[in-house]
Amino acid sequence: MLRTENTVYAVALGGEGDGDGPGCGQWPELSAWGPRGAEEGPSPLDWSRRTHFLTPADAAPAEYIPHGLRPFTGADLVVARPDGERGVWWRFAGAEQDGDRSLALTFLDERLGLRVVLRYESVPLTDVLLRWTELSCTGAEPLRLERLDSAAVNVPVGDAGARLTCLSGQWSQEFTRTRTDLRRGRFEIGSTQGVPGHAYAPWLAVQDAARPEEGDTPTYGIALAWPGNWRISADAEPSGAVRVRAGRVPHEGAVLLRPGQTVTTPRLACAFSAEGLGGLSRVWHRYERHLSGDRLHRTRKVLYNSWEATSFAVDAGSQLELARTAADMGVELFVVDDGWFPGRDDDTGGLGDWYPDPAAFPGGFDAFVEDVRALGLDFGLWVEPEAVSPRSRLYAEHPEWVYRVEGRPSRLVRNQLLLDLGREDVQEFVLSTLDRLLDEHAVSYLKWDMNRPPTERGRPGVRPDEVDLDAEHVAGYLRVLDHLRQRHPHVTVEGCAGGGGRIEHATLARTDVVWPSDNTAPMDRLAIQYGYLHAHAPHTMSAWVTDSPGLFDPRPRSLDFRFASAVSGVLGIGADIRRWPAGRRATAARWIARYKDVRELVHHGEVHLLGTPGDPSYGIQHTARDGGRLAVVAFSTGPLDGAPLVPGRAARLRLRGLDPLARYRDESSGQEYSGAYLRHTGLPFAWSAEHDAALVVLARC
Repeated sequence: MLRTENTVYAVALGGEGDGDGPGCGQWPELSAWGPRGAEEGPSPLDWSRRTHFLTPADAAPAEYIPHGLRPFTGADLVVARPDGERGVWWRFAGAEQDGDRSLALTFLDERLGLRVVLRYESVPLTDVLLRWTELSCTGAEPLRLERLDSAAVNVPVGDAGARLTCLSGQWSQEFTRTRTDLRRGRFEIGSTQGVPGHAYAPWLAVQDAARPEEGDTPTYGIALAWPGNWRISADAEPSGAVRVRAGRVPHEGAVLLRPGQTVTTPRLACAFSAEGLGGLSRVWHRYERHLSGDRLHRTRKVLYNSWEATSFAVDAGSQLELARTAADMGVELFVVDDGWFPGRDDDTGGLGDWYPDPAAFPGGFDAFVEDVRALGLDFGLWVEPEAVSPRSRLYAEHPEWVYRVEGRPSRLVRNQLLLDLGREDVQEFVLSTLDRLLDEHAVSYLKWDMNRPPTERGRPGVRPDEVDLDAEHVAGYLRVLDHLRQRHPHVTVEGCAGGGGRIEHATLARTDVVWPSDNTAPMDRLAIQYGYLHAHAPHTMSAWVTDSPGLFDPRPRSLDFRFASAVSGVLGIGADIRRWPAGRRATAARWIARYKDVRELVHHGEVHLLGTPGDPSYGIQHTARDGGRLAVVAFSTGPLDGAPLVPGRAARLRLRGLDPLARYRDESSGQEYSGAYLRHTGLPFAWSAEHDAALVVLARC
């Protein structure tokens, strides 16, 4: 019996009596998962134990079970011997439990030479349970792990089947909330791009399809902490349950487990809420605040990034002009993006030669940085440590450092190659490069980008079946991020991979903020951030105001709309503000001041999504944990003229989670409302063509 702050997770052994010895043929089964007390009664996953043309293991709500014991309906672990024999027939060897906080279940297959330890651990002050698996070779022969999932979860559903919610998309359209109803069959998402990718996030929510998405619907979620190849699958089983499996996917197709070696799978975070998808999102937000640790309380400063203003044409004069304008508007941090190093006139050169370009900074780079800091701004740099340009000095000196298959051509993506970060010498180069930049220059912000996936992923001189390239690259990446935290704790780190291509819990635990998408168009970005906030917390979400037109939804929106969208995350500006007239700059200054007033509330409060961006009006409610103050960001997302359907009547957003007996005062207008009014009738907004967004801050009287 494992317990989180508000939930219970109960595990029992199943299969007793199968096999030919004590404990043989046993596996763990889920008995109950839900609010505390859900274990006090018959399990909703209990079944008759009768099977026809299947084994009991194939029909069981197993928490983790290998091929061999479960031959037909999807195993979580597939192991092969050197002679090609596949299958595990383990026996239960014991359990270790630390109260209701952690559990370890051990299973052994002595003939195969395999020990499997299934681990469970609840996360304090959250409703998240972590699960992972440790696989050890105890025999004299190596084993091939052809599938090594982290865990499986079982969700009871009715005759309507399951409603699966995932976050799908593509580059510039990440985090699109996507619904799939699954009555029978298999649903699968994943990535083999060496990163989680833009097509799917390693995240899934499961509900009974007969229940509404919101309200008091029990909602189950999983998220895999792995910044490499991955897979999540869901099987709708005839027993009235959905079984979801998740794990990493080895690039080579299997992992070689040598005698005496242990492989540990990524953590799978499992979350439950009795309050629908919105409640589940708040569980994830609380968990990600936990992942941030003490750095949660570090102020996420308003930044300006120079990319959209100057692209590769970086020079001290133009950057200082942008910095002065940004400082006048109230910006706190100035970041020089791509183009500050030699050979970077376009995207065909320079990557890997991480030194300031003396031609761009004729007075010296440090003098330039001090000029920026003299304006009251912190200073940051963009880097892409895993990338190298074929025309760079680094590539000329170390061509062996890139991924390549011997005797085959190496394809360029964005005119660059990818370093094999699994190599220790490459890791040392990246560590020494970042240390030099951060030690020698007054840099307090680092934007880490990655603009291409691995294609010809090989390591010359090493047999593909003897190396785990994906896991080694992940380990190198995480090692560098851990080093930055330890050696340069004052530096804020932003994660980016061509937009939102590498966002998951292992990265979020080691960075301060991430970049959800390269698309900053107003309506497009609002939809992206709507999906993002279902899985991730506002304090991690970098959100810029730019002048970019819409890619997928080209409807124009005001500067107010763009700022309102950005204040629900970590506010940044990326437009060419030199071209902004005085009135536009004044509007920006007002929004920046308002953001600074509410950012602690936004980053630490509870989030309620009020409708969807597809509704005529949509809002995001940020409420302090004690309920004493809340900020409502509202948008007119309907017709271009913003006119309400009934002329003369305001659009309304019904607020959530307020005390119906309390009174709330609008801090700007002084208007007072009862909690019952705000919940039942709603907060009014009079939209027009000129007024398409608003920020309302309410304080409990």
